[in-house]
Amino acid sequence: MIAATPFAEAGWTDQQRAIFQAQMSAWQKDEVVGVLLALFLGTFGAHHFYLRRIGLGILYLIFSFTGIPTIVSLVECFFMPGRVRQYNLQLATYFSSQISYLVPADGPASAAVPLAGSEVLRTCRVCGSGILPGANFCARCGAKA
Repeated sequence: MIAATPFAEAGWTDQQRAIFQAQMSAWQKDEVVGVLLALFLGTFGAHHFYLRRIGLGILYLIFSFTGIPTIVSLVECFFMPGRVRQYNLQLATYFSSQISYLVPADGPASAAVPLAGSEVLRTCRVCGSGILPGANFCARCGAKA
């Protein structure tokens, strides 16, 4: 599946485009998988866990013995492609808004890139991606910053 490309990509360097595509390919969801999860495991809320809607997934698990989530998930099968596209669009918007922090437009990323004020961008020791100021964990691999 091809990642959605934001309008801001026109002013990006090749390195920024590569990071965006790598992040999108690692995190984006597939529409077919979402539909199949809603169809076959919708009773247990698997399609909600897939789209990181943990609260709804737990609610489906709690009421799975009643059969109501089964009926609702069969209806949700038809809405899953749109929901997955919306999830991927939100993900692309988030990554495109953070790409200027991860790799500055004037040069490659270094171990510490000065930002506005006294904030400093750090790189992850495990995967090498940028860690935003104030973050305790890497957004890509989850390693402690």
